[in-house]
Amino acid sequence: MSLPLYQVDAFTDTSFAGNPAAVCLLSCPKEADWMQRVAGEMNLSETAFLRPQVDGVYRLRWFTPTDEVDLCGHATLASAHVLWTEGIAAAEAAVHFDTASGRLTAQYADGWIQLDFPADPVESADPPSALRDGLGAATPAEVGHTERDYLIRLQRPDGVRRLQPEMSALAALEARGVIVTAPAPDDADDVDFVSRFFAPGVGVPEDPVTGSAHCALGPYWAARTGRTALTGRQISARGGTVRVRLDSPDADRVTLAGRAT
Repeated sequence: MSLPLYQVDAFTDTSFAGNPAAVCLLSCPKEADWMQRVAGEMNLSETAFLRPQVDGVYRLRWFTPTDEVDLCGHATLASAHVLWTEGIAAAEAAVHFDTASGRLTAQYADGWIQLDFPADPVESADPPSALRDGLGAATPAEVGHTERDYLIRLQRPDGVRRLQPEMSALAALEARGVIVTAPAPDDADDVDFVSRFFAPGVGVPEDPVTGSAHCALGPYWAARTGRTALTGRQISARGGTVRVRLDSPDADRVTLAGRAT
């Protein structure tokens, strides 16, 4: 039996940029090991599996090539994009996803797909030896930990861009991955911060653009800038842009916005 399968570049409006995700539309439940095999075959950072439940609500699961994960921004954005562009859902209608992280909602407004996600607050942390080994010569200005990830702030954006982490060390961490961030360059008037994301422990050495990491980056930079509307640029080789909005720096929800092609 054939199933509809799509590939979408998320958090970009340019082909061959952003974060590619596969989206598989299911008409009936599938076993997790089957979905894992499909994700391994696709060999993208995440493959999303969508199954309709009731009007406007879909069951959504995400798999890396090696593991199921409990939250993925770019594959959620890609899923909403497929539903709208294929005419499965009306473009003016919100779509809702039941996931391991609760109910998530996507809306389309002014050319941007908006995602309502849970915030992932950052707490100060001492870096474990595996994290120090993984960062090599990079000197953190601040180290924090969220429910899923470590967050490392460097002083300058060029340090984020040049970073070449030791993946085997990062894979040994008891965390999904590592967010590395810094303020945007002084001459960047359309970006507030930059970042990269590494998750070798779940089969993703470097994720091109990571929506879920911005659930932490948004509150983190809002607390340090006093601003609740921010734009982040993930400076991987493919690159991508994520807009983040919060009601307040300590809000428990964030709105992520991006484009897709």
